[in-house]
Amino acid sequence: MSLVLVAHGSRDPRSAATIAALADVVRAARPGLDVRVAFLDLSAPRVGDVLAGLSRAVIVPLLLGRAFHADVDLPNLVHEAVARNPRLSVAVSSVLGPDPLLRRAAVRRLRESGVSLDDPSLGIVVAAAGSSRRSSTDAVHALARSWPRARAAFASAGSPTVDDAVAALRSAGARRLAVASWFLAPGRLPDRIEAAIHAIDPSAIIAEPLGPAPEVAELVLRRHDEAATEEATARYA
Repeated sequence: MSLVLVAHGSRDPRSAATIAALADVVRAARPGLDVRVAFLDLSAPRVGDVLAGLSRAVIVPLLLGRAFHADVDLPNLVHEAVARNPRLSVAVSSVLGPDPLLRRAAVRRLRESGVSLDDPSLGIVVAAAGSSRRSSTDAVHALARSWPRARAAFASAGSPTVDDAVAALRSAGARRLAVASWFLAPGRLPDRIEAAIHAIDPSAIIAEPLGPAPEVAELVLRRHDEAATEEATARYA
């Protein structure tokens, strides 16, 4: 059985490189497991192309929240792959988030950037893509509430914006700014967040995306194991 990590995809080559690095960490953590990478859009290889060469697979969607890609795009692609190859058996795990391991990964990235959560002068913007799905944005707000002097901000759908989040942090007394990335990989939306906050404060600290953090790899393998045992799994066969 193969583990297929399915990411959104991006025209930014840094994104695919980061997902490949995560796959390497997963392989190192579980020697002998056949780990493949596939993308929903914009990057290669696509989901259908990877599944075409397999007979049994567990898909772990590399998505931080449950929204359109998890509920519509991916199931459609899996159904198409099975229709082309009826002998293919596929189990699809839950998305990665929300999960405490992702919070730990975000803390790791902040600390690696030199940020201390105990710094009373620091305000933290928890930056995410945004979604029309309330459950996805609620998870980001919940993470921000779990830290002192932190506010969520979204690059696209959802509110508040970076400007709104920074204004709230400064009203609460923050004199310095840092960004905790609620993104798996670099790309257009993380760059938009970075540009927005550096327009306000060029000295703001920007933490790296979660990417190949060991906590993310651990969560990927947990989702794989849950799906492989058919617990809370959508199975196509």
